Amino acid sequence: MGADVTGYMAERTVFGNNFSIYIEAVNKEEADRLFAGLSADGQVMMPMSVAHWGDYFGMFTDKFGVNWLLNCARQHMG
Repeated sequence: MGADVTGYMAERTVFGNNFSIYIEAVNKEEADRLFAGLSADGQVMMPMSVAHWGDYFGMFTDKFGVNWLLNCARQHMG
């Protein structure tokens, strides 16, 4: 899934930061592995943790400036 970000949520819109890529992991271990690999040398905005809605969720911008949202549904956390 993709999501766009404009207006007040985008400090300065440039090619690559005006959208986010969303990944739904099949389990917590996959979420942690993907997060560690894709966020390396990037900027973590929200480390992987249980969010207020109950899913395991994290956000980061990778080293190329692309925004990512990573989620694992609570029923798949084990």
